[in-house]
Amino acid sequence: MASAKPVVVYPPAADGGRRVRVDDQFLGIAYGPLDIAEFLRRAGIADADAAYVAATGLIEWRGGGPGTWVADRDGDSA
Repeated sequence: MASAKPVVVYPPAADGGRRVRVDDQFLGIAYGPLDIAEFLRRAGIADADAAYVAATGLIEWRGGGPGTWVADRDGDSA
């Protein structure tokens, strides 16, 4: 199922990294909101910063919001 939002941040892996995708393009692994902000800047959103990442409606957060960077107890990365 495709996301209705252009940016998808997947649940944290065991190391805390979260895959980031814009539309159909994989951008990389983020280890915090600043990494996501950098991916967004590279994708053309010049004013992206940690506050923007936390507040924007463009991001679909899977497995926890912008404050979640630890895998669940079972270590599932979903």
